[in-house]
Amino acid sequence: LVMFIIFAETGLFVGFFLPGDSLLFVTGIAIANTMSPGNNTPANLAYWMVLISRAGVLGNFVGYWFGKKSGHLLMKRPDSWIFKKKHLTQAHDFYEKKGGAAILLARFLPIVRTFAPIVGGMAEMNYKKFVRYNIIGCVAWVFSMTMAGFLLGEIPWVKTNLEKIVIIIIFVTTAP
Repeated sequence: LVMFIIFAETGLFVGFFLPGDSLLFVTGIAIANTMSPGNNTPANLAYWMVLISRAGVLGNFVGYWFGKKSGHLLMKRPDSWIFKKKHLTQAHDFYEKKGGAAILLARFLPIVRTFAPIVGGMAEMNYKKFVRYNIIGCVAWVFSMTMAGFLLGEIPWVKTNLEKIVIIIIFVTTAP
C-alpha cells in the first residue's frame, strides 16, 4: 500500500493530494516499532526503503512518459486561458537550465513532486539528466523521511504525539 501511494503521488496526475511525506515518516516509525530481539530491523528498514524508492522512481518515469506523450498534443492546440504555448516554451528553457535541481527538490514539496516530472516530459527535459536526478532525489527523499521516522519512532513523546507530528509535517512541507 505504501509503495502504491508513493508511486501514485509521484507519477499519476491524480495523485497530487496523497500524503507522501507523512506516510514515509509513519512508515519509519512502524519499522522502528517492529524491533525485537533477534529481529534484523536494519535489514528490514533497508529492504523497505529500497522498495519504496523503486516505486517513487518508477512513478516519476510514468509521469515523465505521460508528459512526453501529451506535450506534443498540447502544442497542436490553440492557446486558451488554461494553456498557452509560450508557457511550455518557457518550461523547456527552465528545464534545460535548472531541470535537475527542479526534479531533485520537487521530491520534498507536495503537489510539486507530482507535476514536476510531467512538466519535465512535456518540456522535453534531457532524459539522461532526468534519470539521474530522479533517482538521486527519490532516494534522498525516501531515505530522509523514513529514517527520521525510524530514528524518532522509539521516543515516547513521539509515540504519544504522533497526530500532532503528522500535522506539523503536512504543514511544513505544504507551506512552501
